[in-house]
Amino acid sequence: MKRVRKTGFLIRIFIVVLLSASVSTPARAQGLSFIRDAEIEDTIRTMATPLFQAAGLAPSSVRIHLVDDSALNAFVADGQRLFINTGLLMRAGSASQVIGVIAHETGHIAGGHLSRLGKEQRAVSAKALIATVIGAAAGLATGRGDVAGAVISGGQSTAVRGFLSFSRGQEASADQAALTLLDQTKQSSRGLLEFMEVLEGQELLTGASQDPYVRTHPLSEDRIQAIRAHMQSSPYADKPVDPAITLAFDRVRAKLVGYFEPPSITLRKYPLDDTSIPARYARAFAYSRIPEPQKAIAELDGLLRDVPDDPYFLELKAQVLYESGNIQEAVAPFRRAVELKPEEPLLRTELSRILTESNNKEYIEEAVEHLKFGLSRDGRSASAWRLLGIAYGKLGDIGRSSLALAEEALLLGKDSEVRFHAGRAAEMFPRGSPEWLQAEDMLLALKNRKE
Repeated sequence: MKRVRKTGFLIRIFIVVLLSASVSTPARAQGLSFIRDAEIEDTIRTMATPLFQAAGLAPSSVRIHLVDDSALNAFVADGQRLFINTGLLMRAGSASQVIGVIAHETGHIAGGHLSRLGKEQRAVSAKALIATVIGAAAGLATGRGDVAGAVISGGQSTAVRGFLSFSRGQEASADQAALTLLDQTKQSSRGLLEFMEVLEGQELLTGASQDPYVRTHPLSEDRIQAIRAHMQSSPYADKPVDPAITLAFDRVRAKLVGYFEPPSITLRKYPLDDTSIPARYARAFAYSRIPEPQKAIAELDGLLRDVPDDPYFLELKAQVLYESGNIQEAVAPFRRAVELKPEEPLLRTELSRILTESNNKEYIEEAVEHLKFGLSRDGRSASAWRLLGIAYGKLGDIGRSSLALAEEALLLGKDSEVRFHAGRAAEMFPRGSPEWLQAEDMLLALKNRKE
């Protein structure tokens, strides 16, 4: 299902470039698209942080990527990187199941299971590896600002499947680590058991019919029995998930269903007589896609009456207003969302998109400040760099516009554009100035990458 926005505001393609020291071919050539969404990322990070800390991992060192793929899958790759498919979030039966999966994948990271794969990784081309790990970008589909990305499909060679598949021994080891981490964080392992039981029947299916998680994480009855045995002795076996996390996860699932499923299906899953927060949230997304903006705004206004200072309800309201042509009205709720989550760069980027599309100098200057702040916390956002380049261009600051566009091009692997924009910027700023050094650094990075 194609997701196209007429005005282009909510068409966001976030390119994440995987650079692996052990892959000889530059992976930058395989730009891949992922979902970037502040609320979803915040929820997953909240679930994962206690587990990372218990495993002795610095939470900030583990990169979490949300893959736009309906398949039930999660995996670790390229060092401390955790990948979670939207399909897993939409199909998981509870927050506890997702926490269990994160605990298991954390076990792989903490156990150093990726280190043994160096030889296999070097034997697989970067293109083939990425095609299987994430599904090479078969075609870019455009989508909406808060949940946007590209549909990705994967090619799978026998060599790459072998590279990705952990042994049963390593799977059992990751299970044991997960059980230990869950106990250390005083959480139940019931979700992990439930998730494994869902997958248990897939062992009998053919490879093409199995979910990717089964193909890369081989199951066994012994593993499931070990988790069941642990449940018998764990003091936290029956401990429920924190209600706040359960609600946050239910909202994430409602958001994903509202965005990815056809509106008719969303409205069946979340009928009008369901007055819960997740149901109203899902319906707001469905109505915005029909599009019936007045109904979407009505749902969101009701939510904001119940939870006045929710930044993500405000974010969606601003986007619906913008899409329906009420540009000026969209600014206030977006500003309020940023005030409530000042450290969130994605919200600042989206507010900046509205401000930059105006021809109001004060708005554009405000956008520059938001973008600079956001990039100081997440300098890997090609979208934010591009917006900053556009904003500086509208202000007539061609030198800084070129620097920002060069940064975007460097992230996207567009070498000729890096050379052009960085070269122009280097000529416009005094030798030795911070801007000149920034331009020279990019040109040097380009040279080193070619070598």
